[in-house]
Amino acid sequence: MKPEKPGLSVLLVEDDLNISRGCRQAMELAGIPVKEVTTGEDAQRRLQTDCPGVVVSDLRLPRMDGMDLLRWVYKLDPDLPVIIITGHGDITLAVEAMRCGAYDFMEKPFLPSALVDVVRRALEKRELVLEVESLRRRLDHRDDLENRLIGHSLLMAKVRKSILNVADAAIDVLIVGETGTGKEMVARCLHDFSSARQQNFVPLNCGGMADSLLDNELFGHESGAFTDAKQRRIGKIEYANGGTLFLDEVETMSTHMQIKLLRFLEERVIERLGSNGCKEISVSCRVVAAAKGDLKELSGEGKFRLDLYFRLNRVRIELPALRERREDIPELYDKFLLQAAKRHNRPLPPLTPEHLRQLMALDWPGNVRELRNAADCNVLGIDYETITSGKDSTSLSLAQDVDNYERLRISIELTKQDGNIGRTAEALQVARTTLHDKLKKYGLI
Repeated sequence: MKPEKPGLSVLLVEDDLNISRGCRQAMELAGIPVKEVTTGEDAQRRLQTDCPGVVVSDLRLPRMDGMDLLRWVYKLDPDLPVIIITGHGDITLAVEAMRCGAYDFMEKPFLPSALVDVVRRALEKRELVLEVESLRRRLDHRDDLENRLIGHSLLMAKVRKSILNVADAAIDVLIVGETGTGKEMVARCLHDFSSARQQNFVPLNCGGMADSLLDNELFGHESGAFTDAKQRRIGKIEYANGGTLFLDEVETMSTHMQIKLLRFLEERVIERLGSNGCKEISVSCRVVAAAKGDLKELSGEGKFRLDLYFRLNRVRIELPALRERREDIPELYDKFLLQAAKRHNRPLPPLTPEHLRQLMALDWPGNVRELRNAADCNVLGIDYETITSGKDSTSLSLAQDVDNYERLRISIELTKQDGNIGRTAEALQVARTTLHDKLKKYGLI
């Protein structure tokens, strides 16, 4: 039977095995997932790592009783519904429990259907609270995300939307983009905007690393695993427990390391080098992998395992090259100039229309990173073209200049109109069919 509320469950705290069995069976028959503990202390340990949808607790428990647990839960999360089970003669305590924040109470003996009805209502309330919290976080994060991933182009708006949609999901992510497009920044945003991953963000660039070094970096080793292993070393995967592991240039991994990574992704356990298979360590973390090229294409060439590609590619975020979103260059460059002037304690250089036209005309093979370098050079009085593609912007034809300007105007207006082609055509005073052709021409749809 499908759960009533996907992702939400009930934590049942009851030391009477007969009552516990009856409650659990009633809820599971109604499609409600149930986890059981027998003491308040066990409930505390569970709640610190895994907050369910509802807590159902007996009032009379050994050592920590239901009232103490209720007060503790209220401090942990005042919006977490707690349903108290009481015995005959405990009504006064039940009323006190309601005053202390209990969602409801059930007096023994009660019908299983009555328990299910109360739990369902509590789950609905919990789901609504979580939805409101999620929406509030998304609204808060949206402004922060726009400051970190600058650009009003539709392509960047799509990237930001993907991050907000995925940040709280318990799913691995593959980021694909050219050098300098901001893959690590996107990975950090996924981590920072997740309410579930509160521990470390652990980055590792796999490029150019020998298997032995990469193996040690990822999985760690036990003392005495090899000659220089004088003490135990925790690997990156284990260090990322409860957080995010970011693997950049994953396409450079050897087949041997791809197999080891795949095993971890499927089983979520690791063995430190030198443990001789005696100790498996469970790790719960999100894996965000990044690649410059198309992993599926590489797998077709025998350079990347297809099964690992499918395992990593559960959610894919593609980062556009800077030349594909030229309309974002002025805003990006302006921010980079301000940062560079502050960092180097230099005056802010003027940004002339001619200078901006030159910036817009370049292809920027190093993407956002190269544009940032250009801003640094400008502030320091160095010719930025020495670190770009070397393309002479003055050699552009009039038609190319017009195309660049037209693409910029259309993209800015389309963003203002929230992607509505009809309103954009009206604002630009062109026919809708004409605008549609230009959108296709400039790759804006």
